[in-house]
Amino acid sequence: MTKKGFTLIELLVVIAILAILMAVVVIAINPAEMLKKTRDTKRISDLDALRTALNLYITDQGNLGSLVSTNCYLHSIDTFSGTDISPTCNFVASTSQAVNGGGWIPIDFSVISSGNPLSTLPVDPNPKATGGVDQGGWHAYIFRADGVSAGFKLLANMESKYYSYNSTPPTGQGDVESKDGGNLLGVYEIGSNTGL
Repeated sequence: MTKKGFTLIELLVVIAILAILMAVVVIAINPAEMLKKTRDTKRISDLDALRTALNLYITDQGNLGSLVSTNCYLHSIDTFSGTDISPTCNFVASTSQAVNGGGWIPIDFSVISSGNPLSTLPVDPNPKATGGVDQGGWHAYIFRADGVSAGFKLLANMESKYYSYNSTPPTGQGDVESKDGGNLLGVYEIGSNTGL
């Protein structure tokens, strides 16, 4: 009578094959890049919500008040050094997400006659204040406006290969940084005047 079952060698071979297959799947999925892509999707959505709120404010109030285009407003927990944005920009940082004019965007959205479109000002999902575009970049939402012309732009730096511009082709399939109409190739810019 023979015993049926697997030998220790057979079990070890099956376990080794499964481990190799799992490693191949993890490499193919690339979870770190998937997280970056998810954060970039949130950046695009957040800036779109801010653009909508700002357009609603301008429609309701007529302008953006006394804001000047030499100031760049951002939410930052550190000293910001995004000189690749503009060497002439005076960075005004705040950690507040208030929508009553005291937040990192100094506009009181509560005065909009149809109601406040935002509960809080969104912030970058992975904030990082330093590093040029080539070093992985800074990550913050930036607001720049000219109150007189009511022109504004919002900026964010994409993190994933999918949404980013790469100066050495190929760029990402969903590259939003070079195709947004703005004047900065490696930065996502949206708004009524992306040339600010």
